[in-house]
Amino acid sequence: MAKYRKLGRTSGQRKALLRNQVTALLNNGKIITTEAKAKEIRKIAEGLIAMAVRERENFDEVTVTAKVPRKDKDGKRVKEVVDGKKVTVYDEVEKKIKKDQPSRLHARRQMLKVLCPVKEVPAKGAGQKKNTKQVDLVDKMFTEIAPKYADRNGGYTRIVKIGQRKGDAAMMVLIELV
Repeated sequence: MAKYRKLGRTSGQRKALLRNQVTALLNNGKIITTEAKAKEIRKIAEGLIAMAVRERENFDEVTVTAKVPRKDKDGKRVKEVVDGKKVTVYDEVEKKIKKDQPSRLHARRQMLKVLCPVKEVPAKGAGQKKNTKQVDLVDKMFTEIAPKYADRNGGYTRIVKIGQRKGDAAMMVLIELV
């Protein structure tokens, strides 16, 4: 018995297709695709969610001091003259950061191997490059998705049949996070 479906593609094309669709599923919560693709996506997505659930609380809170440039009321950096040169003035600030344990760091890197980078475009500034922002999908997995499924033992996705596609009569399904 085969371990996976080939989906009529070469290995590189198949990996790219599955990466893109898993990323879209985890970013949006649901996607519409064919039944064969959905069954392959489900395997990958459930593995990633299970990894996130397992490692969701595996970090230490560490307090660090960071140098932050002092800013004036307009938001510009404050500069002062030292030895005839303009130098930015820095303040030291205490910050709390999350430091991953080695197993959580490994899980994060495994997720990054599968998930594609995602850019979010606000509806108001659509089409403008400066309004886009990078979405940290791995952080979203640990902070939003994993706590939602903490008490659940698998079965994080649902496949609902929609009907046949008009062109080739392929069975179309909606795959969504439960």
